[in-house]
Amino acid sequence: MIDQQAGRDRARDVRLRWVGVAAFVGGLVVTLAFFGFFPGLPHVIDWGTIVVAVLVGGLVRWVCQAWMKKKQGGTSL
Repeated sequence: MIDQQAGRDRARDVRLRWVGVAAFVGGLVVTLAFFGFFPGLPHVIDWGTIVVAVLVGGLVRWVCQAWMKKKQGGTSL
């Protein structure tokens, strides 16, 4: 019984990790694309843009993982 629960917890952790990585990369790419191609903005990717993109990627990852944990019934964030 304990082995089965440990296996489910491990599978849940792996799924959360993969979703977190995908959410981070997605947020990073979308933010860089926004700053690179949105009309009216200077089409320059500088260090400020990279920092903002990393912060947005981290925020998207955090929100996505919190949502998944809440959906699965986990209480630890």
